[in-house]
Amino acid sequence: MITSSAARCLAAASLAAAALTTPLLLAPAAHADAQESSLFLTVSGSENTWIRGIVLQCPPTSPSHHPKAAEACAALNEAGGDLDELPGNPHPCPLIHDPVTVTAQGTYNGATVDWRRTYPNACVMEASAGPVFDF
Repeated sequence: MITSSAARCLAAASLAAAALTTPLLLAPAAHADAQESSLFLTVSGSENTWIRGIVLQCPPTSPSHHPKAAEACAALNEAGGDLDELPGNPHPCPLIHDPVTVTAQGTYNGATVDWRRTYPNACVMEASAGPVFDF
């Protein structure tokens, strides 16, 4: 036989369990269009004579490893995640052949990203890709 205090404890435990599980069930639907993005970015010199890489989290985390994370995430958002459509920072560049290759791998708003491009030099990369590969 269950006493009235035991029944109250069971009822309280049931309410607490329901309160704990309800937000977990609603969270994915409430945040479905606000997915995090995580990209591993690299920049490498001609014939891989040097290489550097960094992780970019969007929205930016604090502290971020990327020195211009907020600007890079804003540029990615403006381009709709299409790295070929980055707004860049257009400016004149010298006609020097010193190729740099950039890559981006990971996810952007839930979509898989595996992107690579070679620019004639670092100046053209900056003019085309803006802050995304500026690290």
